[in-house]
Amino acid sequence: MPESTDAQFQLCFRSLFNSGRGYAFPCDPRGSVDLDGLSDRARCNYLYARAMVGRELGVPAVEAVAHA
Repeated sequence: MPESTDAQFQLCFRSLFNSGRGYAFPCDPRGSVDLDGLSDRARCNYLYARAMVGRELGVPAVEAVAHA
């Protein structure tokens, strides 16, 4: 199935305790995040989010972000 050029994807880690809180990072359709493409702060946040799955954050989900 060809990838759409009208959408990009983000990997979302949602808070288990605070509705509407969490982290989101740009990714490919399979959920792979380009760590080299992230800023230092975003990279630290991504590594933190991965470490907190099941403790503070839920299992991440890939979501499409439509462009207007």
